Amino acid sequence: MIRINAADFKPQAKALLRLGGPLMVNNLAVAGMQVADAVMAGSIGARELAAVAVGGSFWFLGFSLCLGILMAISPIVARHFGVGNFDRIGRYTRQGIYLSVIMGIPIILIGQFAAAPLLEKFGIDPDFRDLTVGYVGAICWGAPGIFIFLALRFTTEGVGHTRPIMFTSILGLTCNVFLNYVLMFGHFGAPALGAVGCGYASAISMWIVMVALGSYVWLKPIYHRFHIFSRLAPLRLSAFKEIIYLGIPIAITITAEAGLFSAISILMGTRGTEITAAHQIAISFSSTTFMIPLALSAATTAKVGQLIGAGKLAEARLSGAVGIVLCAVFMTLSAAFLLVFRDAVVGFYTDDAAVTGIAISLLLMAALFQIADGVQIGAAGALRGYKDTGVPMVINIVAFWVLAFPLAYLAAITYEAPPNYVWAGFVVGLGVAAVLLTWRFARLSRRGPRSLRGRNRNLR
Repeated sequence: MIRINAADFKPQAKALLRLGGPLMVNNLAVAGMQVADAVMAGSIGARELAAVAVGGSFWFLGFSLCLGILMAISPIVARHFGVGNFDRIGRYTRQGIYLSVIMGIPIILIGQFAAAPLLEKFGIDPDFRDLTVGYVGAICWGAPGIFIFLALRFTTEGVGHTRPIMFTSILGLTCNVFLNYVLMFGHFGAPALGAVGCGYASAISMWIVMVALGSYVWLKPIYHRFHIFSRLAPLRLSAFKEIIYLGIPIAITITAEAGLFSAISILMGTRGTEITAAHQIAISFSSTTFMIPLALSAATTAKVGQLIGAGKLAEARLSGAVGIVLCAVFMTLSAAFLLVFRDAVVGFYTDDAAVTGIAISLLLMAALFQIADGVQIGAAGALRGYKDTGVPMVINIVAFWVLAFPLAYLAAITYEAPPNYVWAGFVVGLGVAAVLLTWRFARLSRRGPRSLRGRNRNLR
C-alpha cells in the first residue's frame, strides 16, 4: 500500500492538475469531435450514425497502435528534461516525426484497399456497410498529419509545456465542426457527402492541427534550446529503436483496450442499426468523460518521468499515487452523474424511441465500469513514467482479450443476449486491469531507489 497524507497530497495534486489542465481541454476537444461527428451524423439518420460508429472503431484500431508507439516520446523526453539533456530532446522528436510518416503511409493504403473486404468479412450489416467503407477511406488520409502532430505533442508534453496542445485542439474541434457542416450537409457549394464527408472533415482537421502545433514549436523561443528543427539529421537507429522498443508495448497495451471497444462495436454492428446506434451513443459519452482521467494519466507520466530524471524517486512514487487517486475520484463523480442524468444524455443524441431504450440500459453498465477505467488508466500513466511497459502490456492483454472479449462474444453472437450483457465484458476486463496495474505500480515504485539510479546515470 502507498500511504498519502493530506500535506503531501495537496502540492502533488496541484502540480498534476496544473500540468494536466490543458491536456484535459485537449482531450475534451478531441472527444468533442467524436460527439460532433455522432450528433451530426445522427441528425441525418441511423444509417449514417451507425456508419460513423463502426467506421470510427475500425480507424481507431490502426490509430491507437501508432498512437501507443509515439507515446513513448513523452517519458523519454521527460526523463531527459529532468536530467538536463536538452539536445537529446530534439533528437528524439525528429526521429518521432520520421516514424510518423513511415507509419502513416500504410494506414492510408489500408483505408483505400483493405477496408471493404475486411468489413464484409466482419459481417457488418449491408444496410450501412458501403457508407462505413467510404468513411474509413476518407479519414485515413489524415493519418500522417495526426501522427506528426502526436510526435510534437508528446515532446511538448514531456517538457511540461501543455498549453499549446490545448490551443491546437480547440482549433481542431472548430475546424472539424465547420468542415462537417460543409461536407456532410453540402453547404458553400460542396456536395452533401454524409458520413463520407464526416471522414474527410476529420482528415483535413488532422493536417490543420499538425501545421498549427508545428508552427508554434518552430517559432516559439522556449523550444529553441531543444534544436528540434534547427538540424536536418538522418535516421538515428539508436533513438529510433528506443522509441519503438518502449512504444510497442504501450501500443499493444492501448490497442488491447481500444481494440476491445472497437471489436465490441463491430460485434454490435452485426445486431442491426438500432443496437449499433445505441452502442455509439453510450460509447461516445463514456469516451468523453474518459478524457479527463486520460489527461491526468498523461500528466502523471510526464511528472513522474521528470522526477525520476532529477533523481527524486520518493517524490516520483508519491506523484504516481496521487495521479491514480485523482483519476479514480473524477470517474466516481462521472458515474454518479451518469446514473442521475442518463435520460437527458441519451436525449441529446437522438429522439428515436427504439435507440433511446437500448442506450439507457447501456449507460447503466457504463456507470459501473467508469471507476475501474479511471484507476487502470491512472496506474498505466504512472507506470509509463517509470518506463515500465512490458508487464502492463501483458496485464491488459489478459484482462481484455482472455477475459472480457470472450464474455462479450458469447453474449453478442452465441447467445444473442441483450446489449447490456455484452457490455458486462467491459466491467470484468477493466476491473481486473485496475487491480493488477495498481499492484504493479505499488511494487515497482517501492523498488525504485535500487533499480532506477543506474538508469539515471546512463541518461547523463
